[in-house]
Amino acid sequence: MIAEIGKTLVAVGAGILLLGGLLWLSSGTLKHFPIGRLPGDILIQNEHFTFYFPLATSILLSIGLSVLIWMWQSFAR
Repeated sequence: MIAEIGKTLVAVGAGILLLGGLLWLSSGTLKHFPIGRLPGDILIQNEHFTFYFPLATSILLSIGLSVLIWMWQSFAR
């Protein structure tokens, strides 16, 4: 049980490291990718107040991660 948790933590850490490296290396090319500025994201601006809730971005990322986890589990069996 503990060994499985350790393997999972190492895999998650390696994934985060890989994602961070990719974002760092592609800092100029991902600038025009509309993640975080999709239609459906809520932005309310006032003189002294700004509220931003990335609703569409959250839904899109949730669907994408769900598909990746489903594929990972189906291939692991």
